[in-house]
Amino acid sequence: MRVILARTLSSSKSKLLKPLFSLTTISSHSHTNSIPQFHHHPLIPSPSLPLPSFFSSKPTNSLSPITRDGNYDDSTPPATVCPGCGIHIQDSDPKQPGFFTKPSVKDPNYKSTSYLVPLSLEYELSHSLKTGDVVIDNGGVETCENSSMAVEKPVVCARCHSLRHYGKVKDPTVENLLPEFDFDATVGKRLVSASGARSVVLLVVDAVDFDGSFPKKVAKLVSYAIEDNYNSWKLGKSGNVPRLVLVVTKIDLLPTSLSPTRFEHWVRQRAREGGATVVKKVHFVSAVRDWGLKDLVEDVIQMAGARGNVWTVGMQNAGKSTLINAMGRWAGGGGGDAGKKKLTHLTEAPVPGTTLGIVRVEGFLPGQAKLFDTPGLLNPCQITTRLTRDEQKLVHISKELKPRTYRIKEGHSVHIGGLIRLDIEKLSVDSVYVTVWASPYLPLHMGKTENASTMVVDHFGRQLQPPIGKQRVQELGKWVRHEFSISGNSWDSSSMDISAAGVGWFAIGLKGEAVVGVWTYEGVDVVLRNPLIPFRSQNFEVAGFTVSKIVSHADKASNRSKRKSESNRKESDKEGSISDEPLLSVGDTRASSC
Repeated sequence: MRVILARTLSSSKSKLLKPLFSLTTISSHSHTNSIPQFHHHPLIPSPSLPLPSFFSSKPTNSLSPITRDGNYDDSTPPATVCPGCGIHIQDSDPKQPGFFTKPSVKDPNYKSTSYLVPLSLEYELSHSLKTGDVVIDNGGVETCENSSMAVEKPVVCARCHSLRHYGKVKDPTVENLLPEFDFDATVGKRLVSASGARSVVLLVVDAVDFDGSFPKKVAKLVSYAIEDNYNSWKLGKSGNVPRLVLVVTKIDLLPTSLSPTRFEHWVRQRAREGGATVVKKVHFVSAVRDWGLKDLVEDVIQMAGARGNVWTVGMQNAGKSTLINAMGRWAGGGGGDAGKKKLTHLTEAPVPGTTLGIVRVEGFLPGQAKLFDTPGLLNPCQITTRLTRDEQKLVHISKELKPRTYRIKEGHSVHIGGLIRLDIEKLSVDSVYVTVWASPYLPLHMGKTENASTMVVDHFGRQLQPPIGKQRVQELGKWVRHEFSISGNSWDSSSMDISAAGVGWFAIGLKGEAVVGVWTYEGVDVVLRNPLIPFRSQNFEVAGFTVSKIVSHADKASNRSKRKSESNRKESDKEGSISDEPLLSVGDTRASSC
Protein backbone atom coordinates (compact mmCIF):
# COMPACT_ATOMS: atom_id res chain seq x y z
CA MET A 1 0.00 0.00 0.00
CA ARG A 2 1.34 3.37 -0.95
CA VAL A 3 1.26 6.04 1.72
CA ILE A 4 2.04 9.67 0.90
CA LEU A 5 3.98 11.17 3.78
CA ALA A 6 6.21 14.15 4.32
CA ARG A 7 9.94 13.57 4.56
CA THR A 8 10.79 12.01 7.89
CA LEU A 9 11.52 14.87 10.24
CA SER A 10 12.21 15.22 13.92
CA SER A 11 9.43 16.64 16.04
CA SER A 12 11.27 19.93 16.44
CA LYS A 13 11.72 20.27 12.69
CA SER A 14 8.14 19.29 12.00
CA LYS A 15 7.01 22.34 13.91
CA LEU A 16 8.61 24.41 11.21
CA LEU A 17 6.55 22.85 8.42
CA LYS A 18 3.91 25.50 8.90
CA PRO A 19 6.10 28.50 8.04
CA LEU A 20 7.43 26.50 5.08
CA PHE A 21 4.08 27.11 3.38
CA SER A 22 4.05 30.80 4.38
CA LEU A 23 6.83 32.14 2.17
CA THR A 24 6.23 35.71 1.16
CA THR A 25 6.33 36.59 -2.49
CA ILE A 26 9.69 37.95 -3.57
CA SER A 27 9.41 41.09 -5.63
CA SER A 28 10.76 41.03 -9.18
CA HIS A 29 13.48 43.53 -8.40
CA SER A 30 14.85 41.44 -5.50
CA HIS A 31 18.29 39.93 -5.83
CA THR A 32 18.32 36.38 -7.10
CA ASN A 33 20.28 35.24 -4.05
CA SER A 34 17.89 36.78 -1.56
CA ILE A 35 16.74 34.50 1.21
CA PRO A 36 12.94 34.08 1.40
CA GLN A 37 11.39 35.87 4.37
CA PHE A 38 9.14 33.90 6.68
CA HIS A 39 6.10 35.06 8.50
CA HIS A 40 6.65 35.17 12.26
CA HIS A 41 6.33 31.72 13.78
CA PRO A 42 3.81 31.49 16.62
CA LEU A 43 6.30 29.59 18.82
CA ILE A 44 8.93 32.33 18.68
CA PRO A 45 7.91 35.57 20.41
CA SER A 46 8.57 38.77 18.62
CA PRO A 47 11.47 40.79 20.07
CA SER A 48 9.34 43.89 19.89
CA LEU A 49 6.71 42.50 22.22
CA PRO A 50 6.69 44.10 25.68
CA LEU A 51 7.94 42.10 28.66
CA PRO A 52 5.10 40.44 30.58
CA SER A 53 4.30 42.25 33.77
CA PHE A 54 4.97 39.20 35.97
CA PHE A 55 8.71 39.49 35.27
CA SER A 56 8.95 42.82 37.02
CA SER A 57 7.39 44.26 40.11
CA LYS A 58 6.92 47.63 38.36
CA PRO A 59 8.24 47.28 34.82
CA THR A 60 6.68 50.41 33.48
CA ASN A 61 8.23 52.74 36.03
CA SER A 62 11.97 53.15 35.50
CA LEU A 63 12.29 55.14 38.72
CA SER A 64 10.66 52.53 40.98
CA PRO A 65 12.81 51.90 44.09
CA ILE A 66 14.70 48.63 44.36
CA THR A 67 13.77 46.67 47.48
CA ARG A 68 15.60 43.81 49.17
CA ASP A 69 12.66 42.17 50.91
CA GLY A 70 12.59 39.28 48.44
CA ASN A 71 9.63 36.93 48.42
CA TYR A 72 9.26 35.87 52.05
CA ASP A 73 5.65 37.06 51.89
CA ASP A 74 3.02 34.81 50.27
CA SER A 75 1.50 37.87 48.59
CA THR A 76 4.67 38.36 46.54
CA PRO A 77 4.47 36.34 43.29
CA PRO A 78 7.57 34.14 42.93
CA ALA A 79 8.06 35.26 39.32
CA THR A 80 8.69 38.85 40.45
CA VAL A 81 11.86 37.88 42.33
CA CYS A 82 15.08 36.46 40.91
CA PRO A 83 15.43 32.88 42.23
CA GLY A 84 19.20 33.21 42.27
CA CYS A 85 19.81 36.31 44.42
CA GLY A 86 16.38 37.40 45.71
CA ILE A 87 16.31 40.88 44.14
CA HIS A 88 13.11 42.08 42.49
CA ILE A 89 13.07 41.60 38.73
CA GLN A 90 13.02 44.75 36.57
CA ASP A 91 13.42 45.45 32.87
CA SER A 92 13.88 49.23 32.88
CA ASP A 93 17.54 49.77 33.86
CA PRO A 94 20.27 47.35 32.64
CA LYS A 95 22.77 48.83 35.12
CA GLN A 96 20.69 48.02 38.19
CA PRO A 97 20.57 44.56 39.81
CA GLY A 98 17.60 42.44 38.87
CA PHE A 99 17.60 43.42 35.21
CA PHE A 100 15.98 40.77 33.06
CA THR A 101 14.66 40.50 29.54
CA LYS A 102 12.70 37.46 28.48
CA PRO A 103 14.86 35.42 26.08
CA SER A 104 13.53 34.39 22.70
CA VAL A 105 12.42 30.79 22.43
CA LYS A 106 14.65 29.07 19.89
CA ASP A 107 14.18 25.69 18.36
CA PRO A 108 17.02 23.30 19.37
CA ASN A 109 17.79 22.79 15.67
CA TYR A 110 17.40 26.41 14.61
CA LYS A 111 20.78 26.31 12.84
CA SER A 112 19.75 23.37 10.68
CA THR A 113 18.51 24.04 7.13
CA SER A 114 17.37 20.49 6.37
CA TYR A 115 13.75 21.45 6.97
CA LEU A 116 13.89 23.58 3.81
CA VAL A 117 14.08 20.44 1.66
CA PRO A 118 10.88 20.24 -0.50
CA LEU A 119 8.30 17.61 0.29
CA SER A 120 8.67 14.36 -1.58
CA LEU A 121 6.86 11.08 -1.98
CA GLU A 122 8.01 8.22 0.20
CA TYR A 123 6.90 4.72 -0.63
CA GLU A 124 7.99 3.23 2.66
CA LEU A 125 6.88 3.93 6.19
CA SER A 126 9.29 6.28 7.98
CA HIS A 127 11.50 4.89 10.71
CA SER A 128 10.01 7.27 13.24
CA LEU A 129 6.51 6.06 12.42
CA LYS A 130 7.60 2.42 12.77
CA THR A 131 9.09 3.04 16.21
CA GLY A 132 6.03 4.95 17.34
CA ASP A 133 7.89 8.18 18.05
CA VAL A 134 5.82 10.23 15.61
CA VAL A 135 2.10 10.88 15.80
CA ILE A 136 0.13 12.18 12.84
CA ASP A 137 -2.56 14.47 14.15
CA ASN A 138 -5.56 15.78 12.27
CA GLY A 139 -3.55 18.65 10.91
CA GLY A 140 -0.89 16.36 9.49
CA VAL A 141 1.84 17.81 11.71
CA GLU A 142 4.26 15.48 13.50
CA THR A 143 4.60 15.87 17.24
CA CYS A 144 6.91 14.07 19.62
CA GLU A 145 5.41 12.29 22.57
CA ASN A 146 8.31 13.35 24.78
CA SER A 147 8.36 16.98 23.66
CA SER A 148 7.04 18.10 27.04
CA MET A 149 10.00 16.50 28.82
CA ALA A 150 12.47 19.23 27.85
CA VAL A 151 14.46 20.51 30.79
CA GLU A 152 13.70 24.12 31.54
CA LYS A 153 16.71 26.28 32.35
CA PRO A 154 16.48 28.47 35.45
CA VAL A 155 15.54 32.05 34.71
CA VAL A 156 17.79 34.47 36.62
CA CYS A 157 18.69 38.13 36.34
CA ALA A 158 21.66 39.42 34.34
CA ARG A 159 23.69 39.91 37.53
CA CYS A 160 23.26 36.26 38.56
CA HIS A 161 24.11 35.15 35.04
CA SER A 162 27.38 37.10 35.21
CA LEU A 163 28.22 35.68 38.65
CA ARG A 164 27.45 32.10 37.63
CA HIS A 165 29.39 32.15 34.38
CA TYR A 166 32.13 34.76 34.98
CA GLY A 167 32.41 34.95 38.78
CA LYS A 168 31.92 38.72 38.94
CA VAL A 169 29.36 41.48 38.63
CA LYS A 170 29.50 43.86 35.70
CA ASP A 171 29.46 47.06 37.76
CA PRO A 172 30.25 46.68 41.51
CA THR A 173 29.84 50.42 42.12
CA VAL A 174 26.11 50.21 41.38
CA GLU A 175 25.58 47.70 44.20
CA ASN A 176 27.12 50.08 46.69
CA LEU A 177 24.10 52.34 46.11
CA LEU A 178 21.59 49.63 47.04
CA PRO A 179 19.54 50.26 50.20
CA GLU A 180 20.87 48.44 53.26
CA PHE A 181 19.11 45.18 54.05
CA ASP A 182 16.92 45.78 57.12
CA PHE A 183 17.30 42.48 58.94
CA ASP A 184 15.34 43.54 62.03
CA ALA A 185 12.29 44.69 60.05
CA THR A 186 12.10 41.74 57.64
CA VAL A 187 13.52 38.73 59.47
CA GLY A 188 14.19 39.70 63.07
CA LYS A 189 10.58 40.35 64.04
CA ARG A 190 9.54 36.96 62.63
CA LEU A 191 12.25 35.11 64.54
CA VAL A 192 11.13 36.50 67.90
CA SER A 193 7.37 36.32 67.25
CA ALA A 194 5.52 34.38 69.95
CA SER A 195 2.76 33.42 67.50
CA GLY A 196 2.60 32.07 63.99
CA ALA A 197 4.60 29.28 62.39
CA ARG A 198 7.50 27.66 64.19
CA SER A 199 10.89 29.26 63.44
CA VAL A 200 14.08 27.30 62.89
CA VAL A 201 17.21 29.47 62.60
CA LEU A 202 20.26 28.05 60.83
CA LEU A 203 23.14 30.18 62.08
CA VAL A 204 25.85 29.67 59.42
CA VAL A 205 29.46 30.36 60.49
CA ASP A 206 32.72 30.01 58.56
CA ALA A 207 35.06 27.52 60.27
CA VAL A 208 38.27 29.32 59.24
CA ASP A 209 36.97 32.76 60.27
CA PHE A 210 34.72 31.81 63.16
CA ASP A 211 34.86 35.04 65.17
CA GLY A 212 34.79 37.27 62.11
CA SER A 213 31.75 35.49 60.62
CA PHE A 214 29.76 34.82 63.80
CA PRO A 215 26.56 36.98 63.78
CA LYS A 216 26.52 38.04 67.42
CA LYS A 217 23.51 40.32 67.08
CA VAL A 218 21.32 37.57 65.62
CA ALA A 219 22.56 35.01 68.15
CA LYS A 220 21.65 37.29 71.06
CA LEU A 221 18.28 38.17 69.51
CA VAL A 222 17.25 34.53 69.01
CA SER A 223 18.61 33.41 72.39
CA TYR A 224 16.61 36.15 74.12
CA ALA A 225 13.47 35.12 72.20
CA ILE A 226 13.98 31.47 73.19
CA GLU A 227 14.18 32.30 76.89
CA ASP A 228 11.35 34.85 76.81
CA ASN A 229 8.92 32.71 74.78
CA TYR A 230 9.75 29.63 76.83
CA ASN A 231 8.87 31.43 80.06
CA SER A 232 5.60 32.60 78.49
CA TRP A 233 4.84 29.06 77.35
CA LYS A 234 5.34 27.71 80.88
CA LEU A 235 2.82 30.28 82.13
CA GLY A 236 0.27 29.06 79.62
CA LYS A 237 0.60 32.03 77.30
CA SER A 238 1.40 32.06 73.60
CA GLY A 239 5.06 31.18 73.33
CA ASN A 240 6.47 29.89 70.08
CA VAL A 241 10.01 28.88 70.99
CA PRO A 242 12.42 29.15 68.02
CA ARG A 243 15.04 26.48 67.43
CA LEU A 244 18.63 27.66 66.99
CA VAL A 245 20.91 25.39 64.95
CA LEU A 246 24.59 26.30 64.63
CA VAL A 247 26.01 25.21 61.26
CA VAL A 248 29.79 25.47 60.90
CA THR A 249 30.69 25.36 57.20
CA LYS A 250 33.92 24.84 55.24
CA ILE A 251 35.34 22.32 57.70
CA ASP A 252 37.26 20.75 54.82
CA LEU A 253 39.62 23.75 55.08
CA LEU A 254 40.71 22.74 58.60
CA PRO A 255 43.50 20.17 59.06
CA THR A 256 42.17 16.61 59.07
CA SER A 257 44.23 15.84 62.17
CA LEU A 258 42.05 18.18 64.27
CA SER A 259 40.05 16.27 66.88
CA PRO A 260 36.26 16.49 66.18
CA THR A 261 35.42 16.29 69.89
CA ARG A 262 37.83 19.05 70.78
CA PHE A 263 36.59 21.16 67.87
CA GLU A 264 32.94 20.83 68.96
CA HIS A 265 33.84 21.85 72.51
CA TRP A 266 35.73 24.87 71.17
CA VAL A 267 32.82 25.88 68.88
CA ARG A 268 30.23 25.66 71.64
CA GLN A 269 32.40 27.75 73.95
CA ARG A 270 32.96 30.46 71.31
CA ALA A 271 29.24 30.44 70.45
CA ARG A 272 28.27 30.99 74.11
CA GLU A 273 30.74 33.85 74.36
CA GLY A 274 29.25 35.29 71.16
CA GLY A 275 25.71 35.33 72.57
CA ALA A 276 24.25 31.96 71.50
CA THR A 277 23.30 30.75 74.98
CA VAL A 278 20.73 28.16 73.84
CA VAL A 279 21.80 26.03 70.86
CA LYS A 280 19.54 23.13 69.86
CA LYS A 281 22.06 21.38 67.58
CA VAL A 282 25.58 21.91 66.22
CA HIS A 283 26.43 20.61 62.75
CA PHE A 284 29.82 20.56 61.02
CA VAL A 285 29.46 20.45 57.25
CA SER A 286 31.36 20.83 54.01
CA ALA A 287 29.24 21.64 50.97
CA VAL A 288 32.21 20.85 48.72
CA ARG A 289 32.92 17.39 50.18
CA ASP A 290 29.28 16.63 51.17
CA TRP A 291 30.32 16.12 54.79
CA GLY A 292 27.58 16.23 57.42
CA LEU A 293 24.78 17.20 55.03
CA LYS A 294 22.60 14.12 55.51
CA ASP A 295 22.26 14.60 59.27
CA LEU A 296 21.68 18.33 58.84
CA VAL A 297 18.89 17.80 56.30
CA GLU A 298 17.15 15.23 58.49
CA ASP A 299 17.28 17.53 61.53
CA VAL A 300 15.99 20.53 59.58
CA ILE A 301 13.04 18.61 58.15
CA GLN A 302 12.16 17.20 61.55
CA MET A 303 12.42 20.56 63.36
CA ALA A 304 10.46 22.45 60.71
CA GLY A 305 7.56 20.02 60.82
CA ALA A 306 4.69 20.45 58.40
CA ARG A 307 4.28 24.25 58.66
CA GLY A 308 7.52 25.67 60.09
CA ASN A 309 9.75 28.39 58.65
CA VAL A 310 13.50 27.77 58.33
CA TRP A 311 15.67 30.89 58.13
CA THR A 312 19.30 30.68 56.99
CA VAL A 313 21.27 33.55 58.53
CA GLY A 314 24.97 34.40 58.40
CA MET A 315 27.60 36.94 57.47
CA GLN A 316 28.58 37.71 53.90
CA ASN A 317 30.55 34.94 52.19
CA ALA A 318 29.90 32.47 55.02
CA GLY A 319 28.61 29.98 52.44
CA LYS A 320 24.82 30.08 53.01
CA SER A 321 23.75 29.76 49.37
CA THR A 322 26.30 27.02 48.67
CA LEU A 323 25.10 25.18 51.77
CA ILE A 324 21.42 25.35 50.73
CA ASN A 325 22.20 24.10 47.22
CA ALA A 326 24.14 21.17 48.67
CA MET A 327 21.33 20.41 51.13
CA GLY A 328 18.87 20.45 48.23
CA ARG A 329 20.89 17.82 46.39
CA TRP A 330 20.83 15.59 49.47
CA ALA A 331 17.15 16.21 50.19
CA GLY A 332 16.21 15.13 46.67
CA GLY A 333 13.25 17.43 46.60
CA GLY A 334 12.16 16.67 50.16
CA GLY A 335 9.77 13.89 49.18
CA GLY A 336 5.99 14.05 49.19
CA ASP A 337 4.50 17.30 47.93
CA ALA A 338 7.92 18.96 47.97
CA GLY A 339 9.26 16.39 45.54
CA LYS A 340 6.83 17.64 42.89
CA LYS A 341 8.17 21.19 43.11
CA LYS A 342 11.09 22.52 41.12
CA LEU A 343 14.12 22.84 43.39
CA THR A 344 15.47 26.37 43.58
CA HIS A 345 19.14 26.76 42.68
CA LEU A 346 20.72 29.77 44.37
CA THR A 347 23.57 31.73 42.84
CA GLU A 348 26.96 30.79 44.26
CA ALA A 349 30.05 32.98 43.91
CA PRO A 350 33.12 33.82 46.02
CA VAL A 351 31.91 37.41 46.07
CA PRO A 352 30.66 38.97 49.33
CA GLY A 353 27.00 39.93 49.14
CA THR A 354 25.95 37.51 46.37
CA THR A 355 22.40 37.21 47.77
CA LEU A 356 20.62 40.58 47.67
CA GLY A 357 17.12 39.73 48.91
CA ILE A 358 15.24 37.02 50.76
CA VAL A 359 14.82 33.94 48.57
CA ARG A 360 12.15 31.35 49.27
CA VAL A 361 13.71 28.01 48.36
CA GLU A 362 11.14 25.79 46.68
CA GLY A 363 11.15 22.01 46.50
CA PHE A 364 13.14 21.35 49.67
CA LEU A 365 10.79 20.95 52.65
CA PRO A 366 7.65 18.81 52.60
CA GLY A 367 4.16 20.03 53.37
CA GLN A 368 3.70 23.76 53.89
CA ALA A 369 7.09 24.26 55.55
CA LYS A 370 9.28 26.95 53.98
CA LEU A 371 13.02 27.52 53.70
CA PHE A 372 14.44 31.02 53.24
CA ASP A 373 17.91 32.22 52.30
CA THR A 374 18.66 35.71 53.60
CA PRO A 375 21.21 38.29 52.41
CA GLY A 376 24.59 38.08 54.07
CA LEU A 377 24.99 40.39 57.03
CA LEU A 378 27.75 42.97 56.77
CA ASN A 379 30.46 42.92 59.43
CA PRO A 380 32.38 46.21 59.17
CA CYS A 381 35.02 44.75 61.49
CA GLN A 382 36.07 42.22 58.83
CA ILE A 383 38.98 43.55 56.84
CA THR A 384 37.69 41.83 53.69
CA THR A 385 34.92 44.43 53.47
CA ARG A 386 37.60 47.04 52.67
CA LEU A 387 39.55 45.02 50.12
CA THR A 388 39.20 45.05 46.35
CA ARG A 389 38.20 41.90 44.49
CA ASP A 390 41.84 41.11 43.58
CA GLU A 391 42.89 41.61 47.21
CA GLN A 392 40.08 39.39 48.45
CA LYS A 393 41.36 36.59 46.23
CA LEU A 394 44.67 36.63 48.11
CA VAL A 395 42.95 36.51 51.51
CA HIS A 396 40.33 33.91 50.55
CA ILE A 397 41.10 30.41 51.88
CA SER A 398 40.19 27.74 49.34
CA LYS A 399 42.40 24.80 50.37
CA GLU A 400 43.21 22.99 53.59
CA LEU A 401 45.20 25.22 55.93
CA LYS A 402 48.85 24.46 56.52
CA PRO A 403 50.82 25.81 59.49
CA ARG A 404 53.75 28.20 59.00
CA THR A 405 55.73 28.39 62.25
CA TYR A 406 58.47 30.75 63.47
CA ARG A 407 60.68 30.36 66.52
CA ILE A 408 61.52 33.93 67.44
CA LYS A 409 62.87 35.97 70.32
CA GLU A 410 61.91 39.19 72.04
CA GLY A 411 62.11 42.27 69.82
CA HIS A 412 61.03 40.53 66.63
CA SER A 413 57.88 40.87 64.50
CA VAL A 414 55.86 38.79 62.03
CA HIS A 415 53.85 40.35 59.18
CA ILE A 416 50.93 38.70 57.36
CA GLY A 417 50.98 40.54 54.08
CA GLY A 418 50.39 44.24 54.65
CA LEU A 419 47.35 43.56 56.82
CA ILE A 420 48.54 42.68 60.32
CA ARG A 421 51.74 42.53 62.37
CA LEU A 422 52.61 40.73 65.61
CA ASP A 423 55.35 42.21 67.86
CA ILE A 424 56.97 40.12 70.60
CA GLU A 425 57.59 42.90 73.12
CA LYS A 426 58.34 41.08 76.40
CA LEU A 427 59.20 37.46 77.17
CA SER A 428 59.89 35.62 80.43
CA VAL A 429 61.58 32.88 78.41
CA ASP A 430 64.19 32.81 75.69
CA SER A 431 61.91 32.32 72.68
CA VAL A 432 58.33 31.73 71.58
CA TYR A 433 56.63 29.72 68.81
CA VAL A 434 54.39 31.75 66.49
CA THR A 435 52.29 29.80 63.96
CA VAL A 436 50.49 31.63 61.18
CA TRP A 437 47.15 30.21 60.01
CA ALA A 438 46.09 32.13 56.93
CA SER A 439 45.75 31.86 53.16
CA PRO A 440 48.87 30.40 51.50
CA TYR A 441 48.66 33.26 48.99
CA LEU A 442 49.54 35.77 51.72
CA PRO A 443 53.30 36.47 51.94
CA LEU A 444 54.93 36.61 55.38
CA HIS A 445 57.91 38.47 56.82
CA MET A 446 59.83 38.01 60.06
CA GLY A 447 62.43 40.50 61.26
CA LYS A 448 63.41 42.92 63.98
CA THR A 449 60.69 45.16 65.38
CA GLU A 450 62.98 48.20 65.13
CA ASN A 451 62.77 47.90 61.33
CA ALA A 452 58.96 47.55 61.25
CA SER A 453 58.34 51.21 60.49
CA THR A 454 60.38 51.01 57.30
CA MET A 455 58.41 47.94 56.19
CA VAL A 456 55.27 50.04 55.75
CA VAL A 457 57.06 52.57 53.56
CA ASP A 458 59.26 50.23 51.57
CA HIS A 459 57.33 46.97 51.22
CA PHE A 460 53.59 47.44 51.85
CA GLY A 461 51.73 47.13 48.56
CA ARG A 462 54.77 45.47 46.95
CA GLN A 463 56.43 42.46 48.60
CA LEU A 464 53.73 42.48 51.30
CA GLN A 465 50.29 42.24 49.66
CA PRO A 466 47.46 43.02 50.17
CA PRO A 467 47.10 45.94 49.79
CA ILE A 468 47.99 45.87 46.11
CA GLY A 469 49.75 49.11 45.22
CA LYS A 470 51.21 51.85 47.38
CA GLN A 471 48.14 54.09 47.09
CA ARG A 472 45.96 51.41 48.71
CA VAL A 473 47.93 51.55 51.98
CA GLN A 474 46.49 54.96 52.83
CA GLU A 475 43.02 54.02 51.58
CA LEU A 476 42.69 51.11 54.04
CA GLY A 477 42.90 53.42 57.04
CA LYS A 478 45.02 54.17 60.07
CA TRP A 479 47.47 51.64 61.54
CA VAL A 480 46.64 51.02 65.26
CA ARG A 481 48.03 48.81 68.06
CA HIS A 482 46.37 46.23 70.34
CA GLU A 483 48.16 44.81 73.40
CA PHE A 484 47.70 41.31 74.84
CA SER A 485 49.25 39.45 77.77
CA ILE A 486 49.68 35.72 77.18
CA SER A 487 50.71 32.86 79.45
CA GLY A 488 51.31 29.22 78.59
CA ASN A 489 52.56 26.03 80.21
CA SER A 490 53.69 23.89 77.26
CA TRP A 491 56.06 24.10 74.30
CA ASP A 492 54.32 21.23 72.51
CA SER A 493 51.06 23.01 71.74
CA SER A 494 49.76 26.53 71.20
CA SER A 495 48.59 28.38 74.28
CA MET A 496 46.43 31.16 72.77
CA ASP A 497 45.21 32.48 69.43
CA ILE A 498 45.15 36.12 68.31
CA SER A 499 42.57 36.31 65.53
CA ALA A 500 41.94 39.17 63.09
CA ALA A 501 38.51 39.16 61.43
CA GLY A 502 38.74 38.23 57.77
CA VAL A 503 42.51 37.49 57.72
CA GLY A 504 43.44 34.53 59.91
CA TRP A 505 45.18 34.14 63.24
CA PHE A 506 48.48 33.84 65.11
CA ALA A 507 48.79 30.77 67.36
CA ILE A 508 51.32 31.38 70.14
CA GLY A 509 52.99 28.58 72.08
CA LEU A 510 55.27 29.15 75.10
CA LYS A 511 56.05 27.96 78.60
CA GLY A 512 55.99 31.22 80.46
CA GLU A 513 54.55 34.70 79.96
CA ALA A 514 54.65 37.22 77.14
CA VAL A 515 53.39 40.67 76.19
CA VAL A 516 52.64 41.10 72.50
CA GLY A 517 51.46 44.00 70.38
CA VAL A 518 49.24 43.51 67.34
CA TRP A 519 49.11 46.19 64.65
CA THR A 520 46.39 46.35 62.02
CA TYR A 521 44.03 48.84 60.41
CA GLU A 522 41.69 50.79 62.64
CA GLY A 523 38.29 49.16 63.06
CA VAL A 524 39.40 45.59 62.34
CA ASP A 525 38.26 43.23 65.09
CA VAL A 526 41.17 41.52 66.91
CA VAL A 527 40.38 38.96 69.64
CA LEU A 528 42.30 36.76 72.06
CA ARG A 529 40.87 33.25 72.34
CA ASN A 530 41.69 29.65 73.20
CA PRO A 531 43.63 27.90 70.44
CA LEU A 532 41.56 26.40 67.63
CA ILE A 533 44.40 24.24 66.25
CA PRO A 534 46.91 23.43 69.00
CA PHE A 535 49.73 21.89 66.98
CA ARG A 536 52.40 23.67 64.92
CA SER A 537 54.67 22.92 62.00
CA GLN A 538 57.80 20.88 62.66
CA ASN A 539 59.72 22.85 60.04
CA PHE A 540 60.43 26.44 60.99
CA GLU A 541 60.28 29.39 58.63
CA VAL A 542 63.43 31.49 58.25
CA ALA A 543 63.85 35.21 58.80
CA GLY A 544 63.03 37.60 55.99
CA PHE A 545 60.35 37.29 53.33
CA THR A 546 58.44 34.06 52.86
CA VAL A 547 57.34 33.88 49.25
CA SER A 548 53.65 33.07 48.98
CA LYS A 549 52.32 30.47 46.56
CA ILE A 550 50.91 33.04 44.18
CA VAL A 551 54.27 34.82 43.95
CA SER A 552 56.06 31.49 43.61
CA HIS A 553 53.78 30.41 40.77
CA ALA A 554 54.21 33.77 39.07
CA ASP A 555 57.99 33.54 39.38
CA LYS A 556 58.01 30.01 37.98
CA ALA A 557 55.83 31.04 35.06
CA SER A 558 58.04 34.07 34.43
CA ASN A 559 61.19 31.95 34.57
CA ARG A 560 59.70 29.41 32.19
CA SER A 561 58.79 32.20 29.80
CA LYS A 562 62.30 33.67 30.02
CA ARG A 563 63.94 30.29 29.48
CA LYS A 564 61.69 29.59 26.51
CA SER A 565 62.45 32.99 24.97
CA GLU A 566 66.18 32.49 25.51
CA SER A 567 66.00 28.99 24.02
CA ASN A 568 64.11 30.28 20.98
CA ARG A 569 66.65 33.07 20.54
CA LYS A 570 69.56 30.61 20.70
CA GLU A 571 67.88 28.31 18.20
CA SER A 572 67.21 31.18 15.82
CA ASP A 573 70.82 32.35 16.14
CA LYS A 574 72.02 28.81 15.49
CA GLU A 575 69.78 28.43 12.46
CA GLY A 576 70.95 31.79 11.19
CA SER A 577 74.61 30.84 11.49
CA ILE A 578 73.98 27.50 9.76
CA SER A 579 72.09 29.12 6.91
CA ASP A 580 74.90 31.65 6.44
CA GLU A 581 77.65 29.05 6.04
CA PRO A 582 76.65 27.73 2.59
CA LEU A 583 76.36 31.26 1.25
CA LEU A 584 79.86 32.08 2.37
CA SER A 585 81.26 28.85 0.95
CA VAL A 586 79.57 29.39 -2.38
CA GLY A 587 80.86 32.91 -2.54
CA ASP A 588 84.37 31.74 -1.74
CA THR A 589 84.16 29.05 -4.42
CA ARG A 590 83.13 31.54 -7.04
CA ALA A 591 85.90 33.87 -6.03
CA SER A 592 88.50 31.16 -6.27
CA SER A 593 87.23 30.01 -9.63
CA CYS A 594 87.55 33.49 -11.02
